[in-house]
Amino acid sequence: MKIILKKDVLGLGYKDEVLTVKDGYGRNYLLPQGFAVLATEKAIKQLNEELKQRANKIAKIKADAEAEAKKFEGISLTIEAKISEGKNIYGSIGAKEIAAELAAKGLEINSKLITMKAAKTIGNFEAVAHFHREISVTIPVAVIPEGGVMPVEEAAPAVEAAPAEETAAE
Repeated sequence: MKIILKKDVLGLGYKDEVLTVKDGYGRNYLLPQGFAVLATEKAIKQLNEELKQRANKIAKIKADAEAEAKKFEGISLTIEAKISEGKNIYGSIGAKEIAAELAAKGLEINSKLITMKAAKTIGNFEAVAHFHREISVTIPVAVIPEGGVMPVEEAAPAVEAAPAEETAAE
């Protein structure tokens, strides 16, 4: 019996595949459950037409995603955050903050399309904006202390270096 699958069936095949199965399996399980339809000439022609139309829709969606992704290429973000002693920041920087910072630059994107490991310290991170399953853009993100003031740990070595220079001058 020739059938066209309407849903993915584990161990058998994927949606829109034309397969040959045993008559009892098709008639007693696949057809009544709505997993398949008979593969008549009319059904196969309809399937081929549907696949062509779907291919055009997918190509248009992919082209739109590529155009949107080009707007985000070359963008890098610098986000200021309040820090505690050391490099730790209060809270974290995540997808919502990235989307807000991009919106401030005039680039609108849904925060659900952005993936990033939450930044909990100052430093450099990468956020990935997903526009299509095959199209994504990596956005470098620098998290710096608010007001550009360096943390106490990084400022300390510069102070220690100054007395060593004075003793060399003497």
